[in-house]
Amino acid sequence: MSNLPELQYTSLDEIPVAISAARNAFLENKTRDVEFRLVQLRKLYWAIKDNEELIFEACEKDLNKPRFETNLAESGWLLNDIVFTTRNLHKWVADEKADDIDLAFKFMNPKIRKDPLGCVLVIGAFNFPFQLTMGPVIGAIAAGNTVVIKPSESASRSAAVMQKIVEESLDPSCYKIVQGGIPETQALLAERWDKIFFTGSATVGRIVAKAAAPHLTPVVLELGGINPAIVTKNADPRLVARRMLWGKTLNAGQLCTSQNYLLVDKPLVPQVVEEFKAAYQEFYPDGARQSPDYSRIINPGAFARLKSMLDNTKGEIVMGGTVDEKELFIDPTVVLVDSIEDSLCTQESFGPFIPILAVENLDEAIRLANGVQSTPLGLYPFGNKAEVDKIISSTRSGGVSVNDAALHIPTLPFGGVGESGYGAYRGRSSFDVWVHRRPVTSTPSWLESILSIRYPPYAGKISTWNAASALQPDFDRSGNKLTLGWLRYVTTLGGGTAASGAGRAATVAAKNGAQGLRGFIYPTSLRLLDYMIAMVNIIPSLYTPILMYWFNPAPSPGYLLIISDFPSVSILVFQIPSPRPKTMTKKRYAHNLCLHHPPASRASLEAVSPKLRSSDRRPSV
Repeated sequence: MSNLPELQYTSLDEIPVAISAARNAFLENKTRDVEFRLVQLRKLYWAIKDNEELIFEACEKDLNKPRFETNLAESGWLLNDIVFTTRNLHKWVADEKADDIDLAFKFMNPKIRKDPLGCVLVIGAFNFPFQLTMGPVIGAIAAGNTVVIKPSESASRSAAVMQKIVEESLDPSCYKIVQGGIPETQALLAERWDKIFFTGSATVGRIVAKAAAPHLTPVVLELGGINPAIVTKNADPRLVARRMLWGKTLNAGQLCTSQNYLLVDKPLVPQVVEEFKAAYQEFYPDGARQSPDYSRIINPGAFARLKSMLDNTKGEIVMGGTVDEKELFIDPTVVLVDSIEDSLCTQESFGPFIPILAVENLDEAIRLANGVQSTPLGLYPFGNKAEVDKIISSTRSGGVSVNDAALHIPTLPFGGVGESGYGAYRGRSSFDVWVHRRPVTSTPSWLESILSIRYPPYAGKISTWNAASALQPDFDRSGNKLTLGWLRYVTTLGGGTAASGAGRAATVAAKNGAQGLRGFIYPTSLRLLDYMIAMVNIIPSLYTPILMYWFNPAPSPGYLLIISDFPSVSILVFQIPSPRPKTMTKKRYAHNLCLHHPPASRASLEAVSPKLRSSDRRPSV
């Protein structure tokens, strides 16, 4: 086996120096360049790959973790994470076009930049030391931050290997690693950060949040939870047992997403218990203690806490129950409890305990789950679709895994809610959690005449401003949605506000206008309307004709005619009474079809076609 490096705590005097260096590196814009970030991630990939045997050995020494579990949830996870990130980073960092922008503001070219936050701190956990420490670091590097990394001292061999990997692969001025226990962590928390990412218990999470508060430092807290599994009468007992047992034997139950207790429909309890015994025999034919595929508890303190929970239970142990303090071994243990107040249910076990409480019905199960902890990290419902839908709609949790245990897709956002934490990462979210979405606008000088409405004096400007900017409700005073939604869809060329429809009209108008002031006629399927006019004020004080139309009707039963002259857009739906006479010009024919039009539209029409100017102000249809 390889020689593992020894863990050396960082001197308290060195911590402020390391933080200052990382902050200065950020201020020097060393991490702003996307290619720099990609190079760091690629080098990190190969450092993990080259040190994979050390990772296996460290996890075995720290937790007796099987090689398969280490590959599954530590080294293999990180390697895939890096590849996924490097493949998508250029797409993620690109400026985004801002959505839902009114036409009046589109000229300002609004966009969203993804700016790195600065110098950030990542505090890892012991149970999956590499994944839960370096996973957030990968996102922070991708986002362009400088990072100070604090691995958990409880997994000391893993922490030492992590330091070796970081120092071999990453730029030492931008990425620092600090080793130590409580004093070193307190020294880190006393500094000012641009963001702190903590994974661990709710107790320590509160300490981290309190330390961050004086500097108004944003914090991501990935905490645990008292996660319920709800098993209805329609669930498959074998499926429940196999999947729930796996969730509590993976890393010996030291998994924040595993279920903490099962609420099982009473008639199903005996079958579920028997299936747990069968699954245990299948997973560990010679018992978990003799198996190379079963981990150990991290340290004597955690072991003592778990043993105390088991000693204090008033439930009946129906499977397992064996403990060995010297080996830090606790057998996967199924316990039938009589009350949700049992010692195995009221706190997160973070160990291989499977308490089962029989319930009369689904409503009782939901009530009990919400009473124990209303915002757990995970929720695991087993049952038919209607039952699962009811459970999900009646509860809250960080995530839900239907008919499974502790399953998390690596690129799906992961995080808690309420007491189980806040903030999410993994996949694209690992990048998003480390950036500031910075809105940027650029106002051209030629818009000054339009924007002059905002300057004093304000007399007489309210009605003009409201005409240009006020959104019209699509609901009445009783809160009811107005009908004729199809009419709005037609008049706005696709739905939304009147201004949005006018924007679409202007866009099409401008496109056609660029081809020789060719207008826009849009065939519709309306046969019941003779005509309809919708007048929308877009931008006041801009009276430049944008569009006049070139009309060439086809034998369609209805047409939508758009006449656009800022600040007005007229939208008309009408029936065409007859084809255009050969002796009539297209413009005259179109003019005659307008049974009514706003004066501004008439003025624009006449501006483009002087022949239409006459004393006759009435249509000649």
